[in-house]
Amino acid sequence: MARRPARCYTKITGPPYTRKKYVRSIPGSKITSFEAGNKQAKFPISISLFSKEACQIRHVALDALRMMSNRHMQRKAGAENYHLIVRVYPHHILRENKMMAFAGADRLQDGMRRAFGKPMDVCARVKAKQAIITIRTFPEHVEKAFLALKVGGDKLPTPYYIKFEKGEEIYNDYLKKTVAVK
Repeated sequence: MARRPARCYTKITGPPYTRKKYVRSIPGSKITSFEAGNKQAKFPISISLFSKEACQIRHVALDALRMMSNRHMQRKAGAENYHLIVRVYPHHILRENKMMAFAGADRLQDGMRRAFGKPMDVCARVKAKQAIITIRTFPEHVEKAFLALKVGGDKLPTPYYIKFEKGEEIYNDYLKKTVAVK
C-alpha cells in the first residue's frame, strides 16, 4: 500500500512515541550514514540549515536532504574539502490506522474513533530554529556549501534558513583578500 503524503504527519500532535521496547515491526531508517566527507580535517567554517518552525521530518526526507547535499559538495568541492553531518535522528514512530480506499467506501470510511494504528514510518521531531544538517568547510568552498544546503533543503516539508554557525569573520577576511588580489 502506498504511503500517505508527508502533509499528514508534519504537524506535531501529542507526545512522542519512541518506546521501541514495546513496539513490534518498526520500519528501519533509510539514513545509511549521518556523516560524509573528510571526518578528520579541521575546518574553520561551519554552515547549517535550520528549521523555521517545529515539525516532523520523515527519515526518507532526511536521507534525500543528506544525499543531495553530499552529492553536490562531492562534485563541486571534492571529497576532502568538507564534512557533512546530519544533526537530527528519526526516533518518533508514526502510526497509521488503515482505512478502506476504494470506490464506494465513503460510508465505511469513519473507522474506529481514536484508533491506535500500526507502525508504518519513523520521523525526527524538529523544534523551531533547530539545526538539521551542518557542512564544515574551507573559505573557498562556502558558496558551494550554501548552494548544497539550498538544493537539499528543498526536499524538506518545512521552511528553512541557512546561516553561519562558525567562521563568518574568516569568510569575510577571505573575501577581502581575494578582492584585494584582483
